[in-house]
Amino acid sequence: MRLLIRALLAASGIAAIYTFGTGAAAESPTLAEQAQAPEFANIEHWLNSAPLTMQQLRGKVVLVEFWTYACVNCVNTLPHVKQWYEKYKDQGLVVVGVHTPEFPFEKSTANVQAALKRFDIRYPVAQDNRYGTWSAYRNQYWPATYLIDASGRIVYRHDGEGRYQETEAAIQKLLAASKAGTAR
Repeated sequence: MRLLIRALLAASGIAAIYTFGTGAAAESPTLAEQAQAPEFANIEHWLNSAPLTMQQLRGKVVLVEFWTYACVNCVNTLPHVKQWYEKYKDQGLVVVGVHTPEFPFEKSTANVQAALKRFDIRYPVAQDNRYGTWSAYRNQYWPATYLIDASGRIVYRHDGEGRYQETEAAIQKLLAASKAGTAR
């Protein structure tokens, strides 16, 4: 069905749309509704990093970005994700790209490595060919951004492109809260 929709869009001159959600950010849940971030599951390869776990990342603010290199919407978000990584990595932000393929050719580790080089991605990337982490997060869209606070809870989610200022403000707020928590 998705391929048919893409073909129809392409035939009508509209750029292919890979995110079939609304693109609206999820409202930050109340404290009672915040979910513990799941562990990275069934990761085939870790690129740019040794394997990571959510348990290891406790105490840090984590941005998990579900993407795939052939997704136009994902590629459009990369400059923002890369900028946040460079700007905030020394302040406690950890960015983890979860590369979950939509098409069979995207499962190739060599293809993913070439994409990392082409897009100059330096943060850790988990190759999620079997959708283990995708399923653990109950994710449905490419791209999707999750922010996890220092205690390991998902506190922000955004599906699709856009809301870059809001996402960066959430990162800044979480980093400030994390810093204040360690100053005590």
